[in-house]
Amino acid sequence: QVQLVESGGGSEQAGASLRLSCAASGRTFSVYPMGWFRQAPGKERELVAAISTVGRATYYAESVKGRFLISRDNKNTLFLQLNSLEPADTAVYYCAAFPRFYSGTYSADRVAYWGQGTQVTVSS
Repeated sequence: QVQLVESGGGSEQAGASLRLSCAASGRTFSVYPMGWFRQAPGKERELVAAISTVGRATYYAESVKGRFLISRDNKNTLFLQLNSLEPADTAVYYCAAFPRFYSGTYSADRVAYWGQGTQVTVSS
């Protein structure tokens, strides 16, 4: 199995930046497509960004495109750079691993492993 631990969340003012990290352990990290989801109180968990394995192809939700960047290193860490933060970005952010060699739709119901989440709060 894979264990995911997020870090880097916090409280910032609009326009500020944050960098979230997700450390993975347990199995070969490189074979898992990875993603970041977020969930605000009373709302559905939504995909923010995703990244493939070897090719590192990326996907971004329209609401964060141009502001956030997802990346992964060659070892065991996934990152999400959050720039130009807006109050609407306030949510718990979850690191996620999709099934090994997965190439389907990056949706919450297809996630194989979840992190515990890290809170991001943006004030205006």
